[in-house]
This record gives sequence, C-alpha cells and structure tokens, in this order.
Amino acid sequence: MQSSTPPQRLTDRKRAAIIDAAIEEFQAAGFEATSMDRVAARAGVSKRTVYNHFSSKEALFAAILRELWDESRDGEAPAYRADEPLRPQLLELLMRKLRLLNDDAFVSLARVAIAAGIHSPERARDMVARIGEREEDLTVWIRAAAADGRIKTSDPLFAALQLQGLMKAFAFWPQVTMGQPPLSKAEQKKVAGSAADMFLALYAGRSDSVGS
Repeated sequence: MQSSTPPQRLTDRKRAAIIDAAIEEFQAAGFEATSMDRVAARAGVSKRTVYNHFSSKEALFAAILRELWDESRDGEAPAYRADEPLRPQLLELLMRKLRLLNDDAFVSLARVAIAAGIHSPERARDMVARIGEREEDLTVWIRAAAADGRIKTSDPLFAALQLQGLMKAFAFWPQVTMGQPPLSKAEQKKVAGSAADMFLALYAGRSDSVGS
C-alpha cells in the first residue's frame, strides 16, 4: 500500500528530523565526535538521505544555526523606513537579535562551534562563511539608512559588527563562556536601548541621534 503523504511533505519531515537529531548529537558529543552516521541513526533515516539534504557536517551545522535564527524572528525583518525616527526602528531589530542570543539551543551550539574553531581555524572560517551567505538584517538596515544619508558610514558591515559587539558583551559571551543566565526582558531592553543610543550618537545626524 502506497503512502498517502505527499513527497514534498515527507521530504520536509525527514529534513526536520535530521535537524533535530543533529542538534542533539552536536550538543551531546561536540562537533568532532558527531558523524553523519550518528545523525542518520538518531533521525531514523539512511546516511544517504542525510547527504541528500546536507553536503557535509559543516553545511549541516551552518544550516542549524540559520534555522535557529529564522525561528527566533517574528516574520520578515522590518525594512528601513525613511519617514520614521531611527531609534525605534533600530530597537526593533536589536530586540529580534536578542531573542536569538537568549535561545538555549543557539547558545549551546555556539559553544560547540567555538570549541570546533579552536581545534580547526580553517573549519571555523568555513562555518562562518556558510552562516554569512545571506546578509544579516542589521547590515541591510544600516546600508539602507546610509544610502538615505541618515547614517554616516562608508562600511555598513563594519558598523553592524560594532553594534552587535555592544550587545554580545552582555547577551552572548557571558552566557557562552561563563554560563551566566540569559538576560531578562528588562535587561534585554536596557542592553538594546544603550547599544542603540551609542550607535546613533556615533553614526547618526544630530536630529536622529536623539532618543525617541
């Protein structure tokens, strides 16, 4: 008797099972000890099926981090709006970012990635390149605001990395390296607000650097 499940839905279900199994394997065994064989066994699929979805362990790991990022967001990232103040727009983007940084699975996998990168800098560069295949939301927003003349920078990517660094000092590195608890909602708002104000004080015109 043939299955009534449409082929695409079955494929999507297998991919989701592989992702879930890989998250568990990476968390339990680390990057080096995790194999595509172990992921396949935990997911209940063949090794060939795993490779049909992901060309390598590095590609699988990068896909997991991207999916965690996608799941942390509420729909599409808000686009730059020329007729609105900069600070509320920026805060919306930063709070979305903090939702990812507060995700237990993301923090756990970040530890795995850092450990793997220490043992193999080449592998770390490959993972970073795979994760960065799609330009990050903050960079897109800063690029648009700069094109409109409201953000003064010739390097939107550099500016975006500075801004993320301001947040990660409180909402990522202490949790990843020292096991500190995730930030509360009030702490997230404080970190996002302070980061936005410092960023706008440096990069925005006078009228846009005033909080609103």
